[in-house]
Amino acid sequence: MKYLHEYRDSGLARSLLKALQKRDYGDRSLRLMEICGTHTVAMFRLGLRQLLPPSVQLISGPGCPVCVTAVDDVDRALWLAQQPGVIVTTFGDLMRVPGSCSSLAQEKSRGGAVRMVYASFDALQVARDNPHKEVVFLGIGFETTAPTVAAAMLQASREGIENFSVVSMHKLLPPAMKALLDGKGMDLHGFICPGHVSTVIGAAAYEEIVLQHAIPCVVTGFETLDLLQGLHLLVDQVLEGKARVINQYSRAVSWEGNPAAQKLLGRVFEPADAPWRGLGVIPGSGLKIRKEWQFLDAASRFAIPRMESREHEGCRCGEVLRGAMTPPQCGLFGKACNPETPVGPCMVSSEGTCGAYHQYHPED
Repeated sequence: MKYLHEYRDSGLARSLLKALQKRDYGDRSLRLMEICGTHTVAMFRLGLRQLLPPSVQLISGPGCPVCVTAVDDVDRALWLAQQPGVIVTTFGDLMRVPGSCSSLAQEKSRGGAVRMVYASFDALQVARDNPHKEVVFLGIGFETTAPTVAAAMLQASREGIENFSVVSMHKLLPPAMKALLDGKGMDLHGFICPGHVSTVIGAAAYEEIVLQHAIPCVVTGFETLDLLQGLHLLVDQVLEGKARVINQYSRAVSWEGNPAAQKLLGRVFEPADAPWRGLGVIPGSGLKIRKEWQFLDAASRFAIPRMESREHEGCRCGEVLRGAMTPPQCGLFGKACNPETPVGPCMVSSEGTCGAYHQYHPED
């Protein structure tokens, strides 16, 4: 099936929704996880969760890069922000994520040199403008943003910008999906795979997951029809006992992905074990800077001490990210933890599940 020109066909969308509603599920309850935080927010914004039949349950997963960043990594960033002569640059969402005792936004309010940027090349410009300061960029995100960070590092090397370095907190999604399926008590029947990430890694990246765990995966776009088509293709596979990778988002995602971006990633980074909030350390799920680029690695440039980090008491972001509970089941949700005073990152990020619940269905 092709989905190149039909993604705003409202009539087809209504037909697909009606088909999902009238489908005979028997006594089965299908638990389908959307990995991407943008999918989570889109499902809420469009009201699809309320329109789907009770037999189709949407489970939000660890698809928010800010949310899965470990407290230890946040504390390391805070330590850097407290060092004299250092300017820390980062994306907006990470600014308000609480560490053990503070946040980057709080450090900035106390006079710390913390600047919000929109892209890694903006951080590189900060380094050009401040040659007598050490400028550190906090590299956060999945396979979508990591190539742009690699490109900025290569540009810094070409220009001989010596006061620029990167903390790599990048994560890879397929290893996290495998970790979820390997975990105890996770009863999942299918994955709605991320559209943005898949433009880089390609739909083929999910084949190993399907083969090892016999679970269907559908790469899906973000329009209403994209989501309904993706759900329809996923439900079909589950009910028919099939498991394969289907690329619904073929107008943006290819089977092999983006070779140029993949080459860029491989040149600067290599896979490494990485800590995920709620999931622990997942083998091969992070990206560390290769030895030949260590002169741009903030972890090598600064003697960052070992952190004695702690999670905030009562915060259940870890369980939410694993799909083990919904935000309203957390005792802090909508009370001590809200968008104005977030306790956990899932309430901070624009892609966070708690923030989506609070904005679109605070009464749940």
